[in-house]
Amino acid sequence: MSIEESARAFLENYKRVREQIQKVIVGHHDIVEGTLVSLFSGGHVLLEGVPGLGKTLLVRTLSQVLDLSFSRIQFTPDLMPADILGTNIVMETGDGRKHFEFQRGSIFGNIVLADEINRATPKTQSALLEAMQEQSVTASGKIRPLDKPFFVLATQNPIDQEGTYPLPEAQVDRFFFKLIVTYPEESELMEVLRRTTQENSPVLEKVLDGPKILAMQTLVKQIVVASHVMNYAVRLTMASHPGSPHATDLANRFLRFGSSPRGAQTLILASKVTALIEGRFNVSFDDIHKAALPALRHRLLINFEGEAEGMTSEKIIEEILVKTPTEPVKG
Repeated sequence: MSIEESARAFLENYKRVREQIQKVIVGHHDIVEGTLVSLFSGGHVLLEGVPGLGKTLLVRTLSQVLDLSFSRIQFTPDLMPADILGTNIVMETGDGRKHFEFQRGSIFGNIVLADEINRATPKTQSALLEAMQEQSVTASGKIRPLDKPFFVLATQNPIDQEGTYPLPEAQVDRFFFKLIVTYPEESELMEVLRRTTQENSPVLEKVLDGPKILAMQTLVKQIVVASHVMNYAVRLTMASHPGSPHATDLANRFLRFGSSPRGAQTLILASKVTALIEGRFNVSFDDIHKAALPALRHRLLINFEGEAEGMTSEKIIEEILVKTPTEPVKG
């Protein structure tokens, strides 16, 4: 199959998945698109929003649309790393002999919902996040690879923070996108009521399986990015580094640390997916712009002055996008 045929199949599969999700999820178009962009890029998603906005429903719906194994982990303060990763248990054979057998934990799934991830202890959070990064689990001295595709969607609640453990900046950097789930519009809320207060429930179809998703992820990496577009993504990332020649005024004043190289990688991969779902083979500056907010917002660390001034990473990213020219300044 040629790359043109593969790209057409990619777009068709994307539309089919989105169509099935929209049978259940009302509105949240940016959230659905961001989730699918992350899936086809091979990254993970952090969903943040107050309770009742459909974060968990989105993940469950995605698991019903994709022919993949699904695992849900409810994070609580007493959750232990072994509950996620698995542990050795003593088994007895028919002749009375005993031996250790590895019991796989909840992390062994293609789609993993980490619900309210900020309610578990840092030790447990780290167990999940290390598995996300390494794509494997180390237990009892043995490395066990995770099934592919492997896609983690974590949710967290920005309110009711008593007894929670906020994710450290170094840990949250491992998420491809951070998506903020907001309240629905009036018309969307009306549609939610129509769908959820009647007996009829939508019938969802399985659209994609594991091999097809892996093929789509491979196609994404084959899309070529022009050097000047890639350089723009680099300069956007460096504009978040205080003291950098590319840094903006707000970044210099209100940031302790800027984005890691993972931020630049995310900009490029997400832009490739955006180009494909818009029927193009080339990445544009607009694709980079579209990816900037979900790719960078969780990778900027506000300093004490910024917190006192009520500064947010979103405001700094907006200034970076405005003040960073698409072409390098010749000097």
